[in-house]
Amino acid sequence: MHAVKSNFYLLVMVGAFAAAIALALGACAISPATGRPVLTGVMTATEEARIGREQYPQVIQAFGGIYADRTLQSYITRVGQSLAGKTERADTSYTFTILDSPIVNAISTPGGYVYVTRGLLALANNEAEVAGVLGHELGHITARHHAQQQSRQTLASIGLAVLAATVKVPPVLMQGTQLIALSYLASFSREQEYEADQLGARYMARAGYDPHAMLDFLTQLQAHADLEAAMLGGASRAERFDFLATHPNTAARIDSAITAATLTIVTNPTVGRESYLDAVDGMAYRESGAQGFIRGRVFSHPALRITFEAPPEYQLFNTPSAVYAIGPGDATIVFDAEPAAEKLRSVTMVQYVGAAVRPGLPNVTATPVNGLEAATGSIDIDTNRGRMELRLAAIRAAPTTIYRFRFLTPIRLLSELGPGNLRTLESFHPLTAAEAAALKPLLIHLVTVKQGQTVEPLAKEMP
Repeated sequence: MHAVKSNFYLLVMVGAFAAAIALALGACAISPATGRPVLTGVMTATEEARIGREQYPQVIQAFGGIYADRTLQSYITRVGQSLAGKTERADTSYTFTILDSPIVNAISTPGGYVYVTRGLLALANNEAEVAGVLGHELGHITARHHAQQQSRQTLASIGLAVLAATVKVPPVLMQGTQLIALSYLASFSREQEYEADQLGARYMARAGYDPHAMLDFLTQLQAHADLEAAMLGGASRAERFDFLATHPNTAARIDSAITAATLTIVTNPTVGRESYLDAVDGMAYRESGAQGFIRGRVFSHPALRITFEAPPEYQLFNTPSAVYAIGPGDATIVFDAEPAAEKLRSVTMVQYVGAAVRPGLPNVTATPVNGLEAATGSIDIDTNRGRMELRLAAIRAAPTTIYRFRFLTPIRLLSELGPGNLRTLESFHPLTAAEAAALKPLLIHLVTVKQGQTVEPLAKEMP
């Protein structure tokens, strides 16, 4: 009886899955940018605009908000619109937004929405380089790459729903699982990236920029990645999230794209070095402070007046919802605050950890941290990265404030990384008023090098 019912459900699920595939594969359109038919699923141009509008506040929230500099925003909008007016979809309403994030990246969403991070703008040398980035993202929009992804996104959503229904995922891991899924779905294929390069070069040439500025900026990005790796004493894990990782184009491929796209030489191309440097003068560098600061392996938040230090093998990343530390073997530390702490005044940290990891978990222990009530507990789980220990630690910093560490560590690396996880927990402590006040954002200041001045004295003026 049960076997028959299970098979029936399986047939229904397979049938629904096949129907979704048929629906996703059933609609094609002609790309206005390339003139070739493209698979767009059921996403019409009207749907693209609607989805872009809906995603706009979500993207802003995910990346720390809009960078509040009207002059710089107007500058980027002007550059972006000069390119957008040269596209095959010039009738589309385009929106260009600077995200208040130190991550070095740029993204686009359906309906004409282009986003560039403050971290990326800090690396560009001139207007033409930024135009190359914006032109590339416009290429994704005009080629309707987002619509082409709809089938894949629909099927992935079905797969995640089936997974959630059949696999018991610990609640404390869901946030990270959703983050990974969204990051995966946001990536384009190498063929789409190459096509976006070709289109970006086309729009740059039409707007009066030298498309080879795209190559110049790629050199800047690679130099930045190499510097980050050298400062961290090895390969930087930031490369998973930066422009080079999400836009995997080599110099040879970009050069090929430029050659394929550019029909005429741009005479007297716009470079815009002085105007661009003036525009970014005074811009915040790395963290602006709204979400706290990462200085090396130390995270500090002046408004919340808290701090902790990640292990030497880990690299910290900050988001509006949580702080992530990525270590060897995909070991991960997630730090955040319990959103419902107001309702948990009477709950002890031992009770909290036991209920969050698994009700009745036997190995939950009270572990005071620098005079604060805290508890920790662990459970071994199977993941797509192998067998791991999930350890949850909770700290009550105030009657209505609970902070959480989630340590996900490969079992094979537990003896090596476990002591560092404990030291991270023990490093958590409140900041004094003076320590919090001393945390200020770094700012970019335009300095003109004097005749005969060398790098060494100039570097000594930097923090």
